[in-house]
Amino acid sequence: MKILVPIKRLVDYNIKVRVKSDQTGVELDNVKMSMNPFDEIAVEEALRLKEKGIASEVIIASIGTQATDTIRTGLAMGADRAILVVAEGAADPLAVEPLAVAKILAKICAEEEIGMAILGKQAIDDDCNQTGQMLSALLGWPQATFASKIDIEDGKATVTREVDGGLETNCVTMPCVVTTDLRLNEPRYASLPNIMKAKSKPIANKSVEDYGVDITPRLEILKVEEPPKRSAGVKVEDVDALIAKLKEMGALA
Repeated sequence: MKILVPIKRLVDYNIKVRVKSDQTGVELDNVKMSMNPFDEIAVEEALRLKEKGIASEVIIASIGTQATDTIRTGLAMGADRAILVVAEGAADPLAVEPLAVAKILAKICAEEEIGMAILGKQAIDDDCNQTGQMLSALLGWPQATFASKIDIEDGKATVTREVDGGLETNCVTMPCVVTTDLRLNEPRYASLPNIMKAKSKPIANKSVEDYGVDITPRLEILKVEEPPKRSAGVKVEDVDALIAKLKEMGALA
């Protein structure tokens, strides 16, 4: 069974995001970029399934123009090969919308005869949380989202997910689409020998035209603004004054 893991290049989660002066987006020049953290978890889970003998090959895919370094990170973790779909304008992480991404991934799944697609549940830049679900619908495959545990046996995947009331367990038949939550695993660090090996692993360069997908944006970003700065707090003398203040602010009914 082949596993496909889509990954996204975006601003590193440790970096404080700055809005451009013209408010058309966020600053990307001279900013550290890295793999989406949820995608790292997806790569790790795919590698663990391969180590158990369940998967025969782990393929990572990315859509953009400058994602080669991010792909090499996935290859250094242990993925077998990669597909880079070059899209004009995709240097902006929001340039290719989830539906277009899902359509491209659906074509890759069909072309590569993928048995399971594992995606991060969402990207930390746009927080859309849509691509996995859209991919499932396009392929007609069952989906199990927000996985905190995955067990595969007898052609079925048993996926545990956290819900408000506790844990929910779903069983889906293969092939399927699974999206990963934070508690699924702890991604491994790429060792120096594996980083060197990753340089010789194949990356297939494709274009959007190869898959016949229209990536024209359906949404228009009007303006990007930083959140308002938090105002200073107010000191009160006693509990009665605190309760009165909260009532005044509407915090207490």
